[in-house]
Amino acid sequence: MNVGERFARAVAAKDREELLHALSSAIDFRGLTPSNNWEAATGEDCVDKVLLGRWFGPGVRIHALRRVETDAFSDTERVSYRLELENAAGQFLCEQQAYYRTTDDRISWLRIVCSGFRPMSS
Repeated sequence: MNVGERFARAVAAKDREELLHALSSAIDFRGLTPSNNWEAATGEDCVDKVLLGRWFGPGVRIHALRRVETDAFSDTERVSYRLELENAAGQFLCEQQAYYRTTDDRISWLRIVCSGFRPMSS
């Protein structure tokens, strides 16, 4: 399993320690959600202030990792993943596309585009 898939599985499990292991301590992170732009310069800030702090915080329960796809081109890799989740407003799907580069087998450059929480189909 490559670092991108490990990252996606750690997001789905909300596993802080595994996320920190997948990310470099110094990271160039930018994220785009439907309502905001996000940045972080450390793996810890990326995890604590963005991924588990805001996007998938305590009020979000992730039920399943529905799909993971990986690919690579030139010096960049990609992981796409889809989550089934729930918060106080109901049940949703969320898909993220992450492009990343590694240093010493850890993600040191990361760009994520997020679909936002989309309603589950009936």
